Amino acid sequence: MALETINGIDLDYSDAGAGNTVILLHGLGSTKKDWDLQIPVLSHKCRVIAPDFRAHGNSEKVPKEQSVEIMTEDIFELMKFLNIPKASFVGFSMGGAVAFQMAISHPAKVDKLVILNSGPDFNSAKDTGVDILGERTKIIKEQGFNKLAKTISAGMFPGNDQKEWRDEFEQRIVNNDEDAYLKTFGKLMSWGLGEKIAGIPHETLVIASDMDYTSVDYKKSYTNKMQNAKMVVIENSRHGIVLDQAEKLNEELLKFL
Repeated sequence: MALETINGIDLDYSDAGAGNTVILLHGLGSTKKDWDLQIPVLSHKCRVIAPDFRAHGNSEKVPKEQSVEIMTEDIFELMKFLNIPKASFVGFSMGGAVAFQMAISHPAKVDKLVILNSGPDFNSAKDTGVDILGERTKIIKEQGFNKLAKTISAGMFPGNDQKEWRDEFEQRIVNNDEDAYLKTFGKLMSWGLGEKIAGIPHETLVIASDMDYTSVDYKKSYTNKMQNAKMVVIENSRHGIVLDQAEKLNEELLKFL
């Protein structure tokens, strides 16, 4: 792992393997540890870069609004620092938004896209967006940030055999700056590409869990708007597909990348 000053902040990232570059982008309130079960597999075939977004993990805790556009520029500057001309992007949840934005803001830097339980328009997804933001804000104000972390992790990993994942994910959320978390979530929920989605030419794989927050139909609807995209549904999986169906996910990633 390395901590470097990128785009004016200290950004932490891991760098493993050799070959064509794949950049793994984690979810809101989490860290590059989202990818603990993917990096060992993918790094046998590719060079795998996994950053902590600003205000997340070991990167600088910047207690202000962190927009998708700002985080995208961080990754763009990291690529320049590492002399990476082009990469495939695998984005989970919020990381999927950054991957989409990279395809719009810096299309020449993108080889392929993989979007995991995410979308190009959080502000118009009927089964997410402002309602979730409102719910999470209410929990923080009435019961505290620790309660929110427990609620999110329990929803993602409810099984008796998933306690270790549940506890680890809860701790990752608790380690966030509360103010930065809420402001970043607010910016994420107001972000969207609109009709720009139809202009993305990159080969794209959309992977949807059958029990994710957002429906399979929602993901199918935006996949159909894209020029070169296909969708795969993975069953018996909730939002945390990087853990709860890691083996099936890794198979799909290796096949596509």
